[in-house]
Amino acid sequence: MLTRDTDYDRLYRDFTWVVPGRYNIGVDTCDRHADGSGRLAMIYVADTGAVTEYSFDYFRQQSNRFANALRAHGFARGDRLAILLQQSPETAIAHLAAFKAGLISVPLFTLFGDEALRFRLSDSGARGIVTDLAGAAKLHAIRDTLPELQRIYVVGVGQSFGAALDKASDRFVPVDTGADDPALLVYTSGTTGNPKGALHAHRVLLGHLPGVELPQDFFPQPGDRFWTPADWAWVGGLLDVLLPAWHHGVAVVAHRARKFDPDEAMDLMARHHVRNTFLPPTALKLMRMAGVRPAAAGLRSIGSGGETLGAELLDWAKATFGVTPNEFYGQTECNLVAANNGALFPIRPGSLGRAVPGHRVAIIDDTGNEVPTGHTGTIAVRRPDPVMFLGYWNNPDATAAKYVGDWLLTGDLARRDDDGYFWFAGRSDDLITSAGYRIGPGEIEDCLLGHPAVSMAAVAGIPDPVRTEAVKAWIVLRPGLTGSPGLAAEIQAFVKTRLAAHEYPRHVVFVDALPMTATGKIIRRQLRDGG
Repeated sequence: MLTRDTDYDRLYRDFTWVVPGRYNIGVDTCDRHADGSGRLAMIYVADTGAVTEYSFDYFRQQSNRFANALRAHGFARGDRLAILLQQSPETAIAHLAAFKAGLISVPLFTLFGDEALRFRLSDSGARGIVTDLAGAAKLHAIRDTLPELQRIYVVGVGQSFGAALDKASDRFVPVDTGADDPALLVYTSGTTGNPKGALHAHRVLLGHLPGVELPQDFFPQPGDRFWTPADWAWVGGLLDVLLPAWHHGVAVVAHRARKFDPDEAMDLMARHHVRNTFLPPTALKLMRMAGVRPAAAGLRSIGSGGETLGAELLDWAKATFGVTPNEFYGQTECNLVAANNGALFPIRPGSLGRAVPGHRVAIIDDTGNEVPTGHTGTIAVRRPDPVMFLGYWNNPDATAAKYVGDWLLTGDLARRDDDGYFWFAGRSDDLITSAGYRIGPGEIEDCLLGHPAVSMAAVAGIPDPVRTEAVKAWIVLRPGLTGSPGLAAEIQAFVKTRLAAHEYPRHVVFVDALPMTATGKIIRRQLRDGG
């Protein structure tokens, strides 16, 4: 665990990984805290508003029951168990049981449609799935195309999940797993081509801890309590919030609204004394757009990641919450490797922060050599690293292509300054090449958000016969405003005078909403393809 310090360089230099040879996420995050004392693990807020508290003792008992049920139903070590649920006690029970039984859990978003579910269930070869009635209805339409899917456990009154638990013993001896044994199969967002399954070992949780503790201001501290609106099917919800909190024995608030409501989120955090939160940039932007005001003071730390934050959003958040969000960076295959901590070193708006202790992060060229300071290249992480994935599921070619030597390639472009801060330039496939310039969309989007008429914005390159590509902006206006040629020209001039003449959007369109992945990332490819 990272300890409070005022010297980043010392923290980074002195950090040492402690990864035991034998390690199981389920035992670590639940069983070792289940001592019969009734220690609080979860405050669950249902859609109806009903609130129920659950202890680590409860989760140990119920996950033992489900692990026994899985074994009785023929599940064996290494089998895949998909989990298609919102934030709920049953979601946690299913993951814990899978880990303790030596299975590989496959988290899935409840927003997925038939094709998305079919691909992931087929590709993973999942033998079972835990879902609710809505998920079961989706599965009914595709069940015949999934011959390996043998069991569907449905959560709900009188349904099969509860029946399986009722029949099973609450005594279970967890499988003796190694830290490098597979535990979790998380599918990439699929913004380009088919999604790939990133296979992670049990050690991945230990690898996440410094990247949670640093941006959450040396989490945990006495009285801490964690919540995020992010779905637990995303690494941002599961491995950035739920499991790290439980590793430290800290209670989480579980509630995932069908649609994010800024005022409801503020009320939830105040009512349940949330002190630590992961708020993706999209959530912060929606809160700003709604003009929320804190219902009560209490937040100690805010982490954010998934898209870069800019000065406008940081300033608004500090004024609104009294806490400056600490941005962090990572990806499904290798998460939380760079981060900010405003108490440890100054936050530079637009920066991803500095390398998290324990991780070797560099900017490299196509041949695997580090580029000079200030030059743009690919963000890369050096192996071995406990947070790094084992490889892509059944895809050795894609796994091999992910590395140059011992460097894992993130596919994200950035530069590193003299003080070790990383500055995001964009995805390699989002990079805009215009009149010989290489332009990243992030800085332009940040600038656009500074215009008083702009609520949300996305930028991408479109074909141009003279410049190769031209910068185009898709803009969601603030409520009550209407797009016009005059407003478009005003916004173009706003960017031109604040960034550079070659970076301003030569094309501006006003839209009602932006296409996003289930994790809240803008799908620029979809915008580009639409012209």
